[in-house]
Amino acid sequence: MKLTKLIPASVVATLLPLVAFAQDAEVAAPGFDEIGPYIMTTLLFLIGGFLVMWMAAGFAMLEAGLVRSKNVTTQLLKNVVLFSIAAVMYWLIGYSLMYPGDAWIIPGFLGAVGTATMEPVGLAVADADLGYASVASDFFFQLMFCATTASIVSGTLAERIKIWPFFIFVVVLTGFFYPIEASWQWGGGFLSEMGFSDFAGSTLVHSAGGWAALAGALVLGPRIGKYKDGKVTAFPGSNLALATLGTFILWLGWFGFNGGSQLAAGTIGDITDVGRIFVNTNMAAAAGSIAALILTQIIYGKIDLTMVLNGALAGLVSITAEPLAPSLFMSLIIGGIGGIIVVFAVPFLDKLKIDDVVGAIPVHLMCGIWGTIAVPLTNADTSFGTQLVGIVSIGAFTFVVSLVLWLVLKAFGGIRVSEESEITGLDKAELGMEAYPEFYKG
Repeated sequence: MKLTKLIPASVVATLLPLVAFAQDAEVAAPGFDEIGPYIMTTLLFLIGGFLVMWMAAGFAMLEAGLVRSKNVTTQLLKNVVLFSIAAVMYWLIGYSLMYPGDAWIIPGFLGAVGTATMEPVGLAVADADLGYASVASDFFFQLMFCATTASIVSGTLAERIKIWPFFIFVVVLTGFFYPIEASWQWGGGFLSEMGFSDFAGSTLVHSAGGWAALAGALVLGPRIGKYKDGKVTAFPGSNLALATLGTFILWLGWFGFNGGSQLAAGTIGDITDVGRIFVNTNMAAAAGSIAALILTQIIYGKIDLTMVLNGALAGLVSITAEPLAPSLFMSLIIGGIGGIIVVFAVPFLDKLKIDDVVGAIPVHLMCGIWGTIAVPLTNADTSFGTQLVGIVSIGAFTFVVSLVLWLVLKAFGGIRVSEESEITGLDKAELGMEAYPEFYKG
C-alpha cells in the first residue's frame, strides 16, 4: 500500500490564489520582447546623456587652456553657469518648444509653450509608453545638446565679454533660439517633412552655436592688440595640457552624443548600429587630427598642437550629421576634410579681423556645414538641395535672432568690459579672484 502525504487545507487555501495570480500575470504582463526595447533605449539615453554632460567639462578645460591665465577663472565660471542656465530654461520652456507633439502654435515652425513633465514615481508597466523610452531619460539626453550649443558661444567671445550680458544671452539661446530651430527637424517640423537629415546635430547644434558665436564676435569686436598695423598678434593659451585634456574629454563625450542619437537600443540591429556609430565617430576624429598635423607641418614648417586638437574636434563635428551610414573609409574622408577646413579657416577669420579665441567658428560652424552637406554622399535618402535648405534656414534664423539680441544687449548696458579691465584680466576685474594667484602678471 502506497502512502500519500497530505497537504493541509490551510496551505492549499493560501497557495491557490498565488498560483492563479501568477497565471494571470503571465498572460497579462508584457514579455521582455515588449519591455526590453523600452528599458534598453532608456538606458542608452541615460548613458549617452551623462557622456554628453561630461563634454561640459571638456569645453571648460579646452577654453581654460586656450585663454590667457588672467581669464581662466572667468571661463570656468561661464561654463558651469551656462550649463546650469540651460538645465533650468530647457525644463521651463525649451523642451516643449522643441517637442510639441500635436500642440504646435504655428504648425511646423513654432512649438508649444509649457514646462517639461516627468513620469510619476514607480511608473507601472501598463502606464509606460513601451514604444520608445522614458520621458525623463529623453529630456535628460536632449538637455545636454541644448547646453552644448551654449558652450560653443563661450569660447569664441572669451577674454572681453561681460559676464552678465553673456548669461542673459544664454537664457534666451537655450530657452528659445535653440529649441525653436531644433524643433524644425527633431520635433517633426517643416525641415523634417522636407526630408532634411541631421543625425546628431552638425547643423542643429554645432552650426547653430557657431552662428550665435559669429554674431557675438561681430558685435563685440576683437581683443585689444589682436589686429594691429595689418598684423595678427598671437595670444598663446595659458595651459596646453588642459586644452589637450579638454579635447580628449570632448572626444569621449562624443560617443554619447552620436551613439545616443540612434534613439533606440532594443534590437540586435539598433545596438549593432550604435557600435558602428562609435567606430565611425572615432575614425573621423582621428582623421581630422592627422590631417591638421600633416597640413600644419607643410604650411608652417612646424606642427601646431592647437590646430591638431581642433582638427580632431573638426572631424567629430563633420561626422555628426551622419555617423551611421558611412563606411570607415568614408568616415576617414569626411573627418579628414574637416581637419583641413580648420587649418585654412582659422587664418581666414584673422584676415577678416574676426577674433575667435578658441577656433569655435571654424570647428563648429564651418565643419558643421561641411558635415551636413556631405550627408548625401553616404545616405541615399537625402539630397544636396534639401540639405542646403536646412543649413540656410537654421543658419539665417540663428544668426539674425542672435545678432539682434547681441545688439539689444549692447545698447542696454553694453556687452564689452572696459579697456582697463581687459588689460588687467577678467578674473580680477569681473570676479576678484584668479586661477593662478601665485603667478605675477606684468
